[in-house]
Amino acid sequence: MGQEVRRVPANWEHPENKALLSGSFEDEVEDWDVQKIVWEAGVYLNKRTGKLTKKDSSLESLSFEAWRCPRPKEEDYMPNWPISERTHYQLYENVTIIPGMGVPISPPMPTIDSLAHWLADDRVGKKSYNDWLGFICLNLFGEQIVKSR
Repeated sequence: MGQEVRRVPANWEHPENKALLSGSFEDEVEDWDVQKIVWEAGVYLNKRTGKLTKKDSSLESLSFEAWRCPRPKEEDYMPNWPISERTHYQLYENVTIIPGMGVPISPPMPTIDSLAHWLADDRVGKKSYNDWLGFICLNLFGEQIVKSR
């Protein structure tokens, strides 16, 4: 299972017993709608080649939903708060084989430093403060920044 840091409002309370997808519901549903139109025109985007491919006879009888998946539902995604409201950091753990489908394993924290301390103090994953800080920076910024204590 993977872990990711998500930006959330200070008062965010994740729904109980429900994993939520990261990413944008609006983007996902727009992509799904476009792919369905393309499917109904007799072609599909081949993920392996990245090219539009004509449906063969084995795919002709399938609906788009049966071939790909049902249309995304807004309640399956994290809310799309304005950037100005995403003032805190929260660690999520993926709980399914679907990338980005996760539940929180930390409370929302006001800084990456406070999140790293909380994770190290609580022994989540038995990592040190520096290990957690490096993971958080890599996850958020794509580079590992480690500060000494």
